[in-house]
Parts: sequence; structure tokens; C-alpha cells
Amino acid sequence: MNSLATSLDRRTFLRTSALAGAACVPGFRAWADPPAAGIATEMPAVRPEYRGPNVFVIRWGGGSRRRESIDPQHTCAPFLTHELTRRGVLFPRMEIDRFHDYQTSHGEGTLYILTGRYERFRDVSATRPEVPAKFLGARFEASVPTLFEYLRESFEVPSHQALLVNGEDRGDEEFYNFSNHHLFGVNYRSQTLSLRRYKTWLLARQLEEGRFSGTELEKQRKRLQEFLSLDYRAAQEQRQGAALDRYWTDWRRYYGDSGLVNPRGDRLLTELTLRAVRDLRPKLVMVNYQDVDYVHWGYLDHYTRGMAIMDDEVKRLVTLVEADPEYRDNTVWVVIPDCGRDDNPYISVPCQHHFGSRSSHEIFALLFGKGIPKGQVVDRTVSQVQITGTIGRLMGLKTPFAESAILEEAFA
Repeated sequence: MNSLATSLDRRTFLRTSALAGAACVPGFRAWADPPAAGIATEMPAVRPEYRGPNVFVIRWGGGSRRRESIDPQHTCAPFLTHELTRRGVLFPRMEIDRFHDYQTSHGEGTLYILTGRYERFRDVSATRPEVPAKFLGARFEASVPTLFEYLRESFEVPSHQALLVNGEDRGDEEFYNFSNHHLFGVNYRSQTLSLRRYKTWLLARQLEEGRFSGTELEKQRKRLQEFLSLDYRAAQEQRQGAALDRYWTDWRRYYGDSGLVNPRGDRLLTELTLRAVRDLRPKLVMVNYQDVDYVHWGYLDHYTRGMAIMDDEVKRLVTLVEADPEYRDNTVWVVIPDCGRDDNPYISVPCQHHFGSRSSHEIFALLFGKGIPKGQVVDRTVSQVQITGTIGRLMGLKTPFAESAILEEAFA
């Protein structure tokens, strides 16, 4: 029997059966425990070209309360509050589920946004004996597909045009670019831009250039293998590819090898994203801003200053992306926190988010851009996981394993 025909028939059967079964099960719980991670069926030979809208998801994080974000009387983000809200639809009463034991933190919130499903995540070392345990590890595997997978499964979009842009202090979140769902997985992954990815690329180039010798050579080879092993679910040859090789070559030409010249923190994320728009022309980007999380060091001004920096960076990002003719009238922006923050004034470290207080579950969402009504505020309670299906509809994607209710007011 022809092996290609057999695999395609199997793929068709699996997809048809899965979607039919999902339609009959509330919340699609039948697929909550899929087979081994990273398994994906064969990609179809021909998929249509994706023509837009391009989507930028701004993770307004890590962890931001409504008060300092969108309250006109107390905001530390004037561009967001006074300018961007006029351009779209604001959902000020968005929440993370408060009635079940779901964690309000950065990694979990990022995956709630990407998958449209609440899950109780554990570090992979709890379920994979071959993966060493990690203190406070947030190496999570989603059981349902991410937006990146939905996009690349439906349209002819290369991995370097579906991007997760991540900060240097939350390395586990670099690997949230594909699920372990057996109909999707690693074949439909996105790529990640981060300082750690650059360091990995740079070290490999330096080894090829013969920069090291003797004991230092062995030390750097071991270091490279440690970098590569972090992405334990993907084969080494799938990691970055030719497009990102050119991207990092240009980055190195401009900023050099030291790491002391390029921006850091949230400013780094903006620079990575703007260069990606110029060089990679992405269709879907998630930018994981996070500087407000420095409040864990114990000083409230780390939080408020981080918010102001993030506001400035979003202003720069929106302004420069919209100056590009191909993006200006064909882009949707989604601003949404990963989680809120506690408002207990009596704890020694302010504005935490791990104690399950009401305000840590209270967030917001703002959508603006192509096809989005302007200047609207929606006065009803909505859920964080509704954002995924909403983005999917805006992009023309089917998101069968995400929350089925969407934010209807985002459509003109």
C-alpha cells in the first residue's frame, strides 16, 4: 500500500474524528490528555497564503493591575489609557477564572492567552522522568494547540513568521510555541526571539570560527549543549533555520558579541520585534513584556517604573510598525495582561500575584486595528480565555479546542 496515501488517509480520519468528537463534548475535555508530546501528523502539501490581518499580541506583563494600567486617575501608562483606548474596544472587566484552582502567574497566563483553555500546569519534570527537576520550574506543555499552531496548520506561513518574543529573565516561557496535541505539535511551532536564542546562535558560530581551544573549547562545547538541551521537545535541526540565521547575523553585525551594547529588559523586546518586522515580516507575534515583575524585589517603584517603560515601548512599537505600508492598514493589536496583582497593603512585598486574591484575577483587554470598532468600552464580565477564539476569528482560523465564546463586540 502506498505509504503517503496511507498517512494522508490516517490524518484525514484523525482530524475528522477529533473535531466531530470535540463538537459533542463541552470544553473539548476528551482531548485533555493527548499522546506523547510533540507528535504531529503530516503537514498538507498545499495551504493558502495568509493575507492578514497581521496580529500583534502584547502581553501587558508580567502581571499588571487595572488600577495602574487603565484607570485614568492612577495610570502609569498614559499612552495606553488616553490614546490607544480611543482607537479600539476596551474590555475593562476581563477576569481569570476565580472559581477553580487556576494559577494567576506569568507562564500560565501566557498559555491561557495562546490556547484559550485554563489548565493546571506542572513543570514537565513532574511527568517526564528524563527531565531533571528545576526549582520554580515553569516548563509547561499545553494539551491543546496554540494560536501559532492553528495559523501554521491553516495557512502557508513559515515558522519565522509566527514569533514569540521573550525576555531574558523568564527563560521557560521561550518554549510555549507549540503544544503536545497529537494533531498539531512541533511541525506547526513558532520561532522564538530572545537574548538566550541569540547567545545560543552566537556560541555555535564562534565554535565554527575556531574562537576557542584547549580546555576552553571543551567548556564552550558543553555550554552550547546545555543551551540546546533546554528545547528538549524539538530536534536540533529544527531550532532556528536559515531566516533566523540571517536575522542573528545582522543583529551581531550591529550589536557585536559582548551583550553590553544591545538594549535589555522590555526595551530589548521592542528592538527584537521591530527588527523582525523589517527582516522577517511576521504574521503573528506575541511580545512578552515583563519588567513590572521586578516588584518581587520589594519596591513598589519597580512596578510603577516598569509600567511606564512598557507604555513607552508599546508606543514605539505601534508607531513604527504602523509606519510600514504593508502593516499600517492590515494589522490588529491585542493588549492583555498575563495576570493581575494583589492589592493587600499590609504585606512586606507589594503587588504580588500568587495568593489568589480577587485583584490578581482581574485584568483587561484592548483590541484595536483593522476592522475593530473605535472608542468602545464593554461593560460586562468576560474571561481571559475568550481572547484566543476572538483572535482566531479575526485571522480566519478555526480554533476548535479553545473556549467557544468570543468577544463579539470586537467585530464591527
